[in-house]
Amino acid sequence: MDVSGTARRWMLVALLAMGLAVAAAGCGSEPAAPDPTPTPTPEPELSLDDLLQSGGEKLAAITTAKFTMVDTTESGKQFFGNDLKTVTGDIRSPDGVDLLVDVEHPAFGFVQMQIVAVEEQAYMKFSQDAPWLPIPLEQVPFNFGAIGVTLSDLLPIMESGAIVGRESVGDFETIRVDGNVMSEDMSGLISDVNAGHTLTLTYWFDEADHTLRQFRILGQLYDEDAPETSRLVNMELNVPVDIQLPDIAS
Repeated sequence: MDVSGTARRWMLVALLAMGLAVAAAGCGSEPAAPDPTPTPTPEPELSLDDLLQSGGEKLAAITTAKFTMVDTTESGKQFFGNDLKTVTGDIRSPDGVDLLVDVEHPAFGFVQMQIVAVEEQAYMKFSQDAPWLPIPLEQVPFNFGAIGVTLSDLLPIMESGAIVGRESVGDFETIRVDGNVMSEDMSGLISDVNAGHTLTLTYWFDEADHTLRQFRILGQLYDEDAPETSRLVNMELNVPVDIQLPDIAS
């Protein structure tokens, strides 16, 4: 009697029975339910062109603004014979400005000058206690009333423009953009610039809605500027302002 052969046959029969039982159990089970969690679609990366278009539209639509410009290197051209420190101002686009200019006078120390211009009239006083004097509009060195349009127009002509990162500006998260322009391209904003100098412009656009929060002009606007001169401008856009010509103007 071939016992080993019989044992092998019984083992085959047992294995076959186990396979049939497993198959039967599988036929009666429900298929696995699909994962109800949808796969998130990643948001497309913001392109430079999209950012400049959106930011430029907001700049061109500026109606009012408050700003502060600081010569952070204190190496810029003198302002009426004084070392310029800061310019603080209110803007009503396109042709209303009220500027306070903080300077350091070689004999009198720190002095605050004021310039008010509305449409075709401009007045200036050389200290807080000085009288208002009319000045020709073309002698006002800053055309900040057109700041939104000028900054918007500069965006498409920047050379080597690039998004260089995300940075905090005050309470805002911003996207920083760097690019180059020529000094004469800034004449719509700074009326008496000297041509021929390459400037680096930096814009900080709000990450949420692409509103401009800050910008910087790095380089020489004037021949007298040091090459490393840096002028930093903080902006608060479309806020209430009150710009009036001084009483003497009436």
